[in-house]
Amino acid sequence: MASINKRILPSGKPQWRVSYADANGQRKRPGFPSWTAADEFRKKVEAELREGTHRPDARKMTVAETCDAFLNYCDGRMRRNERMTRKTLINYSGHVANYIKPKVGGHKLAQLPPSAVNEFRDAIRDDGVGVVTARKILATLSAVLNYAKGKDWVGANSADGVKVIGSRNEGAKKIRPPSKSDLKAVLTMADADLCLKVMFAAFTGLRASEQWALKWRNLDLPSGAVVVEERIDSYGEEGGTKSAAGDREVPLSDLLVQEIRKHRLASKFGKDDDYVFANAKGRHICHDNLMKRHYKPLLNEANISGVNWHSLRHFAISTWIEQGLQPKTIQTYAGHSSLAVTMDRYGHLFPSEDHKTAMDAIAGELLG
Repeated sequence: MASINKRILPSGKPQWRVSYADANGQRKRPGFPSWTAADEFRKKVEAELREGTHRPDARKMTVAETCDAFLNYCDGRMRRNERMTRKTLINYSGHVANYIKPKVGGHKLAQLPPSAVNEFRDAIRDDGVGVVTARKILATLSAVLNYAKGKDWVGANSADGVKVIGSRNEGAKKIRPPSKSDLKAVLTMADADLCLKVMFAAFTGLRASEQWALKWRNLDLPSGAVVVEERIDSYGEEGGTKSAAGDREVPLSDLLVQEIRKHRLASKFGKDDDYVFANAKGRHICHDNLMKRHYKPLLNEANISGVNWHSLRHFAISTWIEQGLQPKTIQTYAGHSSLAVTMDRYGHLFPSEDHKTAMDAIAGELLG
């Protein structure tokens, strides 16, 4: 139990001190300018002690200080290659500098209950931040508070359960892969180098970061397969795939194997540890440069829209569905973390004659 005692400061002003022992048995005696403030704190600390959520550092540490500590922690993880990319760290830093610190950086951790996080969310949305970006910013704040929880600075993550609400029809749009005629037009107009890159993406369904990370040792051309085990980011830093399911083996068509063999024979960079799709200096392909200098101008020239690079992955998966591959197989080849992800994104593409037959029967009974 906590108690309140009045004392007179050297200045002659009164102060009310709340005396209590924290979870570690250490005596704490914070002071307050009024009995009311002291009593409010007493009630709060007694409730936190009962629930096991009291953290005295929460009254000292600001959100800004916690963010700085979190970013230092992330920087260390990046340098130790502990599943932290430079791109992720830069995104975290941007969210902290541009949104979190200006809005709630001066708050003590103890002054950031779920209601304050909700107010922060509403404030950035009122400032014009889009739904997707707001969710990413909130995820960064949640990561900061999880770090603080792990350091025992707070007893709970006050951002847990706080959501950014989208529009009523959010998520209603289904994935629509490019048409075969559009993709054929792209392949026809592309030069040989770009054509192979597009073919590989459209036939294997690899993410761009996975495709540009491929080394020749990842290709088993005699068996006709590509082994995916790494990805590369826009800063040229290699790391593991997006999830454990990202490590996979995807079969290659005979036609694609033939084109890859020709490519290796013509390439100056054909050693096992060289990139399959290397630039003129033997380094990895810069995806942004490829899009800006080659792929987008080609689409403009062909007057084709709706065929961005990631849609080539959608095309590959749609053709696997069209050819009757089982959903679990498609999940494996796509590198999705679960079958639910595959079905949520592509379930509408799976044909179902049973459903059509059922609809015909219903219509026949009513109208026939």
